[in-house]
This record gives sequence, structure tokens and C-alpha cells, in this order.
Amino acid sequence: MTELTPDTIFCREMLPKVSRTFAACIRLLPPRVENAVLIAYLLCRIADTIEDTADLSVDDKERLLAHFKSCLTEGGPDAGPLIAAFAAERTADECLTSRADISLREFRRLDRDQRDAIRPWVQEMCDGMAQFARIHSRARPDHLEALASLDELDRYCYYVAGTVGHLLTELFKLHHPRLTKRHYTKLKALSTSFGLGLQLTNIVKDVADDRQRGWSFVPRQLCSLVGTTPEQLLDPNATRQSELVMSLLIAKAKRHLKDALEYCTSLPRSAYRIRLFCLTPLFFAVRTLHKAERDPQLLNPKHKVKITRGEVYRILCTTYVLAPNNHLVRAYYRQLAGKKR
Repeated sequence: MTELTPDTIFCREMLPKVSRTFAACIRLLPPRVENAVLIAYLLCRIADTIEDTADLSVDDKERLLAHFKSCLTEGGPDAGPLIAAFAAERTADECLTSRADISLREFRRLDRDQRDAIRPWVQEMCDGMAQFARIHSRARPDHLEALASLDELDRYCYYVAGTVGHLLTELFKLHHPRLTKRHYTKLKALSTSFGLGLQLTNIVKDVADDRQRGWSFVPRQLCSLVGTTPEQLLDPNATRQSELVMSLLIAKAKRHLKDALEYCTSLPRSAYRIRLFCLTPLFFAVRTLHKAERDPQLLNPKHKVKITRGEVYRILCTTYVLAPNNHLVRAYYRQLAGKKR
């Protein structure tokens, strides 16, 4: 058995600190795919931390994201500017980012084809986050900043999650011999939607939390369709309009989750562990969205929409059994979504 390097140990230990959910799901993958996906996820998390850190100026965010993008090129620079910017290490994400050279060294140890599969999508994420950093910088607790249009929402979700869908598809293609050109073509067509479905579910359940931070991912265009504004979403005097807005956003998320189901069932049945990895977060999202749709406290800042530990355990156990069977997968999806048929 190969002895783990200190860099590898650091990356594996950091994963559950920055995302317990992803840390649980990634273990479902075959080992070689797991390692590549782990490194890719940490790189994405570093980009996200740069964009999300409130006390960095917009210029600093753009500079650091551009530098991190260049670090991913063959023979690229080290992560010195990131190390300096995040030296304080106040959170696990900032600890990961302040030691970005470790994740980059692990990235460079991957096979060339793995690096080529990961690089363009993380770089595109960096470009997209740099674009949205300027918009996000205007958010304050006493001033709500919102996305303008549904197109802007789609573009944001693409950069933070659609790119990940494509990255995963490229890695799956490399590592599963029975993933044919026909499979790949269909998966590529659904890759963006797979990521958007999961991201939109997070946006739905976190609307009230985001509002407390002075931000709204619910576009002004969507609110105007029912005669309201993002500022009024949490107003108890505008309950009916707010419910209509959320029902439109939930319907949009459902459409993408349906595509995500099609993505999962398009994977070869022999790719059992890859199916497990993809189906598990999909089923979590479907159940979460169903609960959000029925929760009268969805827009209450003091209330959190989430599935219980018991539901998480049942979904995991059930997915292990039904993952290879498309008929059972679709039936369970309908059950989690609260559909009778």
C-alpha cells in the first residue's frame, strides 16, 4: 500500500472541514476518480473563498482570481499572493486558501489527462467569479443587492455549479471504460443542468439567510412578474407575492433536477459507484426542495429548511440498493419529490 504524503493527508483532512456533505459523497467514488475529484473540489473551493471573502476589495478579488487561474497552467506560478492575503486563517476555507500551494502540488501530481480535464472548468469558474465579485461587493446588511435577471441567475449558477458538472463529466469519461461516445454526448448536453439543479435548490433554501447578508439571488425580473421586489420577499405584508416568486423559482429548480435525473440514468449501469456519487446529492436536493415547497416558514430568517439525519441515512441506504436500476431510480425520485405516480 502506497504511503500517503503530507500534502495528500492535508487535502483529505481539509475536505470534511470545508464540506461535510461532499466529504460523505466523495467516498462513494472509485479510488482513482475519488482522488481527482477531491483535488478538483478543493481548487473550486479556493476560488469560491476568494470571491466570498467580505473584507477583500473587488480589485483584490479580481487580482487573486486571475493569479489563481494562472497557477493552474502547466508550469504556472506559485500561490504566493493567496498565501499572503489569507495568512490570518480565520476559517477552514481560509486555511485551505492560505495553503493553496498544497492543493496545487496535488493537482500537478495528477496524470496529464486528469489535469487537462479539470483545468479549463476551474479557470472558467475563476473568470465567472471575478465578474460577479463586483456585483456582490455592493451588498450590505442595510442595502439589498440583487441579481437583475433570470439570465444573470443562470450565468451565476453556471459559473459556480455548471462548470463542476462539466468537470465531473470529463473525469468520468476518463475513468470508466464503458462510458461510450453515445453516453458522453448525452452527459455533456446535461452537464450544465445537473449543476444548476443542485445550486438552485441551495438558493431556494437559503433565501432568508442571503437576505440577512444584504444579498438576493432571486432576480428583480422574477419578482416584477408578480408585482413585488426582492426587498419585499421577507415582508409579512406581501406574503402572497413572495409565495408566488418562490413557487416560480422552485419550478425552475425542478426542471433542472429533472435533467439531473436524466444525467444520472444516462450513466452506464456498470458505473455503479459513479452513479452512487451522482444520485446521492440529487436525492438530497429533491427531498430538500420538496420540503422547502411545503414549508410555510421558508422565508423566516430564524428557520432552516433541511432534511433530517434520519432522512439522510435512509436516502443513502436506499440509493446503494437501487442505483443500477433506472426504473427504481426514477420511482424513488418521484417518491422523494412527493409525487404519487
